[in-house]
Amino acid sequence: MIFKEKSPLYATEIERKAGEDVLYINYLGATFVPSIEDSAQVMMQVVDKLSENPGVSRVVMVQQRNYNYSSEQVLLLAEIARIYIYLTKQEALLSPEKLSLFGAIPEVHGELSFFLVELKQDPIRCYKELRGRIKDLRERLDKGTIAERTSVINYVRFLERFLGLIENTKLLKSLGSSVLEYSLESREAYKSVFRPDILPNFTFTRLVAQLPEGAEFIDQYEIKEEFETITVTILKKSDEAKYIYHIMPPEYTLSEEHNMLVNLARTVLTEHRPKGEEFTDPERTRQVFFNVGRDLLSELSLSKNIKLSNRELNKLAKILVRHTIGFGLVEVLLSDSRLQDIVINAPIAKNPVFVRHEKYDECVTNIIPSFEDADSWAAKLRLQSGRPLDEANPILDTDLAFGNIKARIAAIKEPLSPSGLAYAIRRHRDQPWTLPLFIHKKMLNSFAAGLLSFLVDGSRTLLVAGTRSSGKTSLLGALMLEIMPKYRIICVEDTLELPVDALKTIGYDILRMKVRSALVNSTTEVEASEGIRTSLRLGDSALIVGEVRSAEAKALYEAMRVGALANVVAGTIHGDSAYGVFDRVVNDLGVQPTSFKATDLILVANPVKTPDGMHSMKRVMALTEVRKHWQKDPLEERGFVDLLKYNVETDELEPTSELMNGESEIIKGIAGNVKGWAGNWDAVYDNIILRGKIKQEIVDAAEKLGKPELMEAPFNSLSNLAFHRISEIIIREKGLPWSEFVFPVWKNWLYETAGRF
Repeated sequence: MIFKEKSPLYATEIERKAGEDVLYINYLGATFVPSIEDSAQVMMQVVDKLSENPGVSRVVMVQQRNYNYSSEQVLLLAEIARIYIYLTKQEALLSPEKLSLFGAIPEVHGELSFFLVELKQDPIRCYKELRGRIKDLRERLDKGTIAERTSVINYVRFLERFLGLIENTKLLKSLGSSVLEYSLESREAYKSVFRPDILPNFTFTRLVAQLPEGAEFIDQYEIKEEFETITVTILKKSDEAKYIYHIMPPEYTLSEEHNMLVNLARTVLTEHRPKGEEFTDPERTRQVFFNVGRDLLSELSLSKNIKLSNRELNKLAKILVRHTIGFGLVEVLLSDSRLQDIVINAPIAKNPVFVRHEKYDECVTNIIPSFEDADSWAAKLRLQSGRPLDEANPILDTDLAFGNIKARIAAIKEPLSPSGLAYAIRRHRDQPWTLPLFIHKKMLNSFAAGLLSFLVDGSRTLLVAGTRSSGKTSLLGALMLEIMPKYRIICVEDTLELPVDALKTIGYDILRMKVRSALVNSTTEVEASEGIRTSLRLGDSALIVGEVRSAEAKALYEAMRVGALANVVAGTIHGDSAYGVFDRVVNDLGVQPTSFKATDLILVANPVKTPDGMHSMKRVMALTEVRKHWQKDPLEERGFVDLLKYNVETDELEPTSELMNGESEIIKGIAGNVKGWAGNWDAVYDNIILRGKIKQEIVDAAEKLGKPELMEAPFNSLSNLAFHRISEIIIREKGLPWSEFVFPVWKNWLYETAGRF
């Protein structure tokens, strides 16, 4: 808050950040709502301030709500201010020398003073009055003495120049010929030009509340949150590539009384400086602040004689937490499960927030964050993560969690980002992705899902590769669900993205280890490579590495070699093909080519664009087996064999001839350790097909029964347990888990369980 209740009315303050001068004018205590469009007095005050401060690009009028006028609107009044300065300073309009030119017109001094005042408080009226006055003066040209006619001619010429200056302003041009139709007593014309963003006094993040003119309505839905409902509207302009994501958070629709209560409570709470240790358990801290804020709001409402229902009290307390120890409107955006990414570019106060929507792809929002809020978020991220964000360490990569919402957030600042702070946030799905969900989204098909399930059960080493936003981490999380819950899993991550907590809730034996980011020079965290080596000393476990970025690659391959044929070892890595992964691991990360042979499989996922270039779809592009016979280059020596390959024409992931003909050495290796499968390709292939049929049947049942929750992690885990239990029974009866016997029993289990689930 720039001003306090006792600050002088109309006091001003200018803040300069990232090349933008923002003028704040105090209207706290004013008996009216400050409005350029409605009030001639307010317009004149703003023009006067712009005359004194010509570099101002944005104006904020501070009251219980802040009224923000954007740079485009301020520019219109800045032109008026420049005309005023020109007339009073350069033209010296009211000087004796200037007035002597019009000496035969006695009323000229008062008239010019009137026009100058009108210019500042009502340029349209000034324009129309000037037109009328010029017309009257022209009728006097043939009357009076020569001296009087000369004065009139001089005066008319000057007024015409005055008129021309106003006529050429962007304000008058934007209104066109319609300006002449407005009444002199009306300010309706200004309402079509000046429309402030109205924001609460407890945040400087702006919200463009009005729906954009000329935009086509596409969709609308509500985000149901505890104590509040948030409306999202999707719009599209014909001349813009991105959709418009228009959101109306509850804090921007509060009544004056409720807004005042939150602002007063925030002032009290911000006096408490949280210590670093308070952020070691952010969720507990939030709950404490919520309870304290709720009590404080209750006391303030009683002292101000404002009645609050229990729901209103909880709603205001939640907003208060969001704008004190929370992340403001970022949290509102993260509450929308349809959003995948949130991007905040530098300079922050000059750019809207951009989001990636699961249905509408890239969208521009109606939210323009403030420098104040951005700085606050950076401080909180430093406290929560224990990682630096300064000139020596201009990158901070960490996780963000509140309630059931989890996200990965990357922040950069100077000198890496010359224009200041910028953020990129990846929202994680509320529940882990599963193979049935990926089938439903067509990222892969049921056969591929069955094969991946078979390979994970076979304890292979696997790298999930892809470009940014390709779904690598989500895919790895889905594969973790294919590990039998009886086996222990150790996850090593520098940023907490894998669905560890969700897997714990459904009975998985899982340990998470948080290690130092490769982007950080020094912290108290353990290096990733040491974390991976430590995992090998923690007992027999499957090892999952969140992302292979740097020197930990060598330790990962050490783990792969130690853990081969014992447990799954898997991780994600950037790369667009099997050879791209080899090139990165060997040439970029320094792993010996012979060590790379410890990789059994490389699963590649990448976005596929539509022909119009407007949309993209996430697809698994290939599953590649790494053979062991090559010496130097697996590509030249046929060390890479594709088992699955994406067909862009059919939009399907198809098995290759090597897989269909049973020529996979990895699958043969798995079969060689299972009684009845060694040398029996038909039995092995039957089991892969069986697993795929089960995944597909879950998708079909979810659609048929109207129960999408069947595709989620809890039911997927139950299904896997049922599959293994039924397979065990069939093996005792038939010798092998043939699909013709397993599938009908499992299908009966599916529909019986689904009815109770």
